[in-house]
Amino acid sequence: MPTTFESLPVELIAKILGDLDLDTLVKVSYLSRRLRHITSDTSLNPWRQPILQNLASHSYEPSFRHLSLRSVVPRSNWIDILTLAPPGFLLFQTSLPNLKATEWEECFRRRFLPGWLKWKKDYTWRESYLKILYRVWHRTHTNCTTDEAWTKYIVLNRSGSVNELESSSRGFSPMAIFAEMQFQNNLSHLPATIRVVATFSDVRVLAIGVLHTPRSSLTVNRNARAFIQPPGIAAIDSHVVDLKSNNQGLHDPPYGEERSSTSAVSYSLPAYKKLLYPLPVESQRNYPLYTPGGGDRRWLGSGSFEENGQHWVGGLMVTAQLIRPRVGGYEEDEPGSGASWNQFASFTWQDLLTIAPWMKERVTKSIDGPGLGI
Repeated sequence: MPTTFESLPVELIAKILGDLDLDTLVKVSYLSRRLRHITSDTSLNPWRQPILQNLASHSYEPSFRHLSLRSVVPRSNWIDILTLAPPGFLLFQTSLPNLKATEWEECFRRRFLPGWLKWKKDYTWRESYLKILYRVWHRTHTNCTTDEAWTKYIVLNRSGSVNELESSSRGFSPMAIFAEMQFQNNLSHLPATIRVVATFSDVRVLAIGVLHTPRSSLTVNRNARAFIQPPGIAAIDSHVVDLKSNNQGLHDPPYGEERSSTSAVSYSLPAYKKLLYPLPVESQRNYPLYTPGGGDRRWLGSGSFEENGQHWVGGLMVTAQLIRPRVGGYEEDEPGSGASWNQFASFTWQDLLTIAPWMKERVTKSIDGPGLGI
């Protein structure tokens, strides 16, 4: 008896269908009752692979724009679409599905920084998601700052403390603020270095500091390196080295810090989990672990040093820059240039602990506003 396509096991059929482009899969899903049953099965879900391919390319097939109108497409696929698709596409070009409140909450938490929950108020999760999505689109296409008059940012001090500061959004300039920080720390003669720490659907987290070869360890900001490069993880030849599994480095202080019998603070190497809320873009999907492929550029040095054998000195400024996706992905311009260089969003202490929870035990004091704290 000859074997036909529809006589194959459903798992194999679903695997084959997942390799089709989205437009073809839509047509195939209506060819027979069995194919319709397979394509609409949530556990098989052959739609996931072609949907993710469309999201990764930012070049959408015609059928992608109105998938919500097709009952054969499981609603669970919209978690990925609402998390990763550009704001303009979701707001103006596609038909949105009817989802449960818990699913809208999942989309909200996977897409936006946790500090943005302040805007939810009494709105439903659907309303909150769409309002903030429109706010992101509006901020990236205009210079309007009426919705957020003050932009918050974080400063990691070399003393171990952290300040949550704010500045007027209308004239918010991270480089101007950091230039004042350099002046106060007698570092004005050194160039500033900008490092992309993490990139999400709508923002990327930037760290602005000074790399230098200091004469004394007193000016070294050890928490700056720990924030950018998590202690116990290194990227060498596109491989991850976890010092926790290396007996040689297990009992050594992070990043070659000198042992001190008088030190009041000791650090242990934490266990890391991939960040899901919010969800990083594909080039940093393993964050905070290293993601091979060239998009994760946190590691530019080795051992206890940064590039060219330097250290982070003085304070480190951390802020969130609003970004616009381009065809082919989010790797657009360098952090110090481009049309969105004057478009920023608040980055709070809560956001810092979300994307870098290992910093909680390293920070000696968190201060709301300027000053040294009480």
